[in-house]
Amino acid sequence: MPQTSDGPGNKPVPKGQARERGAASGREDRLKAALKANMARRKAQARARAAAAENDTKKE
Repeated sequence: MPQTSDGPGNKPVPKGQARERGAASGREDRLKAALKANMARRKAQARARAAAAENDTKKE
């Protein structure tokens, strides 16, 4: 059975599974992008909360 490489240093996979690996790779890319966006949003929220808390303590 012909085999394709799944990238540098990875074991070859049967040709039928290469397409599945591509789909999994696409899913991983989407999850990675969603995680990055989520982390950026959470960091922005944390900064906003810290700034609001700092403003509250300055007013007192």
